[in-house]
Amino acid sequence: MTGTCLITGGARGIGRATALAAARDGWDVAINYRERADAAKAVVAEVQALGRRAVAIQADIALEVDILRLFSCVESDLGPLRGLVNSAGIALGSRVAALDAAALGRMMQVNVIGLMLCCREAARRMSTAHGGRGGSVVNISSMAATIGGRSGASTYAASKGAVDVFTSGFAKEVAAEGIRVNVVRPGVTDTDIIAGSHGGPRRAEIEATIPMKRFASPAEVAEAVVWLLSDKASFVTGTHLNAGGGGFLVGAG
Repeated sequence: MTGTCLITGGARGIGRATALAAARDGWDVAINYRERADAAKAVVAEVQALGRRAVAIQADIALEVDILRLFSCVESDLGPLRGLVNSAGIALGSRVAALDAAALGRMMQVNVIGLMLCCREAARRMSTAHGGRGGSVVNISSMAATIGGRSGASTYAASKGAVDVFTSGFAKEVAAEGIRVNVVRPGVTDTDIIAGSHGGPRRAEIEATIPMKRFASPAEVAEAVVWLLSDKASFVTGTHLNAGGGGFLVGAG
């Protein structure tokens, strides 16, 4: 299966790598971004260089009105939606005793509610019960959801745990309507965000807690995502695919 695929948070990191991998696999790609217009346009150029159609569409996944506009623009620019990758997400590094309600609310709005609303819009378009042709949804979670996160990341881990549980239920709800829904749970991945917070000596400490002793590359995670999008995973739905280098070594780091 190919066609039009929307990737939220597609301007950088795992989203960008997924856009390029999807294009190589035959997808036309809509790249959503919130602020990084130049980066999103650069990804569009890279996808087009691979021979596929691409557009960059600004939208804040925390806002329902933006989500509605985003999905409308995808269809008008590239045609019927067949794939969705919910890659947009933000982290909140804070111990529980220091939590700020506004920051916590925004993270949950993007990571959980916005993702759910994107799934709603995809279901309305893809479901055979609504005249659609089916499709595939991949939600980006995190290995943090399996252990409650590293120190200061319990709220982020909780948001990704919500994604995991929601995906399991959503997958069952639409399985008979031609839609597959899966999760990819990356471990620590070598993106520009991670470089800022996990660089220097901290990187070696974290790598020591990973059985494979290194961070993932965005391209490695993207290959798992694109496999789940494809017909090669045609009987796979409701699954949580760990791309975490073996998980966490208890007591290390």
